[in-house]
Amino acid sequence: MRRIKFGMLAAVAVTLMLLTTGCGKETTAAGPPPSGPPEVGVLVMHPERVTLTTELSGRVVPHRIAEVRPQVGGIIQNRLFTEGAEVKAGQVLYQIDPARYRAAHNSARAALSRAEANLSTARLREERYRQLVEINAVSQQDYDDASAALKEAKADVEAVGAALESARIDLDDTVVKAPITGRIGRSTVTTGALVTASQVEPLATIQQLDPLYVDVTQSTGDLLRLKQSLASGLLNSDGAAEADVRLLLEDGSAYPLPGILKFSEVTVEPSTGSVTLRTLFPNPEQLLLPGMFVRAILEEGSNEQAILVPQRGVSRNAAGKAMVMVVGAEEKVEPRVIQVARTVGDNWLVSKGLEAGDRVILEGIQRARPGTPVKAALFVGKLDAALAGQPQSASAQN
Repeated sequence: MRRIKFGMLAAVAVTLMLLTTGCGKETTAAGPPPSGPPEVGVLVMHPERVTLTTELSGRVVPHRIAEVRPQVGGIIQNRLFTEGAEVKAGQVLYQIDPARYRAAHNSARAALSRAEANLSTARLREERYRQLVEINAVSQQDYDDASAALKEAKADVEAVGAALESARIDLDDTVVKAPITGRIGRSTVTTGALVTASQVEPLATIQQLDPLYVDVTQSTGDLLRLKQSLASGLLNSDGAAEADVRLLLEDGSAYPLPGILKFSEVTVEPSTGSVTLRTLFPNPEQLLLPGMFVRAILEEGSNEQAILVPQRGVSRNAAGKAMVMVVGAEEKVEPRVIQVARTVGDNWLVSKGLEAGDRVILEGIQRARPGTPVKAALFVGKLDAALAGQPQSASAQN
């Protein structure tokens, strides 16, 4: 029995020795972790051209709008247009009963004939008395009376002539014409309705829809930022008084025709702290309608030497300032405080702190401790593949 127990103990001991030897071999094969500086992915800064735009909300406004009102009172005899149709300037829209105004015109014309006859008599009398007073056949007083009568007759002719012209205008105003070319809306009166001169409610409204305006609003803060960027040289403008503008419709689709910026309002709206910008767009298909909500994309300017850094590489320090990690001299990590102007897609537009050739760490930032050496490798990702060699466009939304 003792021999059997001893043999079993010996077998267990041998097995333990083999296992220990095997584990030692595996540990020796794995070896210690590799040594050397950690590898980080960097993006080399290269200047590129960036076009900056601003997206502003606005409303469509007619280029011209005219409310048709009668200049004389009377009964509407006819309505001579189709509601919603295009009308031309000078086209007849309504006919007001002209009988009363035609009678007034005829009366004024008769009064003018009578005044002209009196003028002829007064002129002949004045001529005769002028000859007689020279030979003392009549008194000077008689001549003065004849001269005054002539002047009074001339004044009567002018007054009656003005009354005739007024009657003619009233008669012409019984024909209500379109003051502008455009699309006319619904009629607020029907045949047989009584209208009055310069009434409050218009008979109809005409709107010119091609071209038309789009009024957008911009905050004074954005306006000041734009002016500061232009003054500092961060942005360059071609100085054109009429900048190009593009439109996005309510459904998000792009309006096919470009517009131009006409002017900026010179006063600030106190309640909103914004200014109104007026843009002009062609509208041959009348796709745009007054009151429609749109978004206008205005080009602010361009930066020919813009430095763009992906947002993933930018963090904030304890003071809240933007900073990046760069691989500097001796291949060591250096923290760099930067100033950013705005976003350009997934990038920041850097106004100060980075220059061409700087290597910004985008990958492996956890291993990039300030002052420690690293091994820099070019970062290649979806973001950089999309941005490499492509001109950028920035859009700020309000």
